[in-house]
Amino acid sequence: MTDAFLDREAGEAGKRRTAHLAGFHTNEQLPSLPPPVSTTGVLGWIRENLFSGWFNTSLTLLGLYLIWLIVPPFIEFTVINAVWTGANREACLGPEVGACWPFVWARFNQFMYGFYPNEEVWRVNLVFLLGALGIAALVIPAVPAKRVIGVLMLTAYPLVTFFLLTGGSFGLPVVETAQWGGLLVTLVVAVSGIVASLPIGILLALGRRSDMPLVRMVCIAFIEFWRGIPLITVLFMASVMLPLFLPEGVNFDKLLRCLIGVALFASAYMAEVVRGGLQAIPKGQYEAAMALGLGYWKRMRLIILPQALKLVIPGIVNTFIGLFKDTTLVLIIGLFDLLGAVQQGLTDPNWSTPVTATTGYIFAGFGFWIFCFGMSRYSIYMERKLDTGRRN
Repeated sequence: MTDAFLDREAGEAGKRRTAHLAGFHTNEQLPSLPPPVSTTGVLGWIRENLFSGWFNTSLTLLGLYLIWLIVPPFIEFTVINAVWTGANREACLGPEVGACWPFVWARFNQFMYGFYPNEEVWRVNLVFLLGALGIAALVIPAVPAKRVIGVLMLTAYPLVTFFLLTGGSFGLPVVETAQWGGLLVTLVVAVSGIVASLPIGILLALGRRSDMPLVRMVCIAFIEFWRGIPLITVLFMASVMLPLFLPEGVNFDKLLRCLIGVALFASAYMAEVVRGGLQAIPKGQYEAAMALGLGYWKRMRLIILPQALKLVIPGIVNTFIGLFKDTTLVLIIGLFDLLGAVQQGLTDPNWSTPVTATTGYIFAGFGFWIFCFGMSRYSIYMERKLDTGRRN
């Protein structure tokens, strides 16, 4: 073969190869293809979070089995087979009767207010309404003047609550604290403890990290003393033992003694939570604050404490939730909180049935869950808003 023939054949082969490759190469930007269906949407989320491996799959199947064991019987008891109307125990008797809700309707006022006089219940409702409006104004971002509202909630609201609930002023009849009960006592003890424990706990935490030995020793002794004894002992001491050490004729209201004991007890735990936040602040922040020429309280108020409190929001809320649930212990000193009021109602022979106790405890548990879950969700919201997951 001649060279001309070979060159012609090579040119034809190159043209065929170029034409073949033209189907795979282009100078134009092609549109992006969507990801596979199995990695997006609901199917992708389930595959990634529930069945991503044998261990995760096993936990998912175990969780589904537990849900199947618990949820259907619970719904069947509280809704499907439940008794919704009735005047006495006769309505809740039967072989397959579920929750006895008429018992809750009949005792609802006692669960909410204890033995507070019916004609004065509006005072309690007004306190609940003012508190709910104030808290809503503080937690809703769109509401302006939060600083003013916060100051009013810490100063004016407690005074209004005191005069409304106790009476004796402005023509309001006196209602002894022995008549208080139910959710009213639960909220009074919990809110008082929460409001008092945060500032006292901050001062104790600062005192424990103070450079002054006497202040540090006093704060350490206080914190360790209250952390070393159970809340039941604190309540028992405040209710039974404290009056024995008071001068003759001097006596404090039992609920007031309980509030003081709970506040001091919660303050010790709050102090340790805040101290953890203070220790997490880098030393450079302290040095930078000192380099600005700020005094001790300005350094703490403007630079250190805002960062420390932001870091320990989960711990602070955990303490609040624990304190709210611990209010049930006031029953041992004769104060009837929500759970105590339910237990007291169970002794009523007019509603003595096999399902009455279960119904009452479900109602009390649901009441506590609403408040604790609300605090937990707001804590998560604040963490996301303040971006506490990032240190820098």
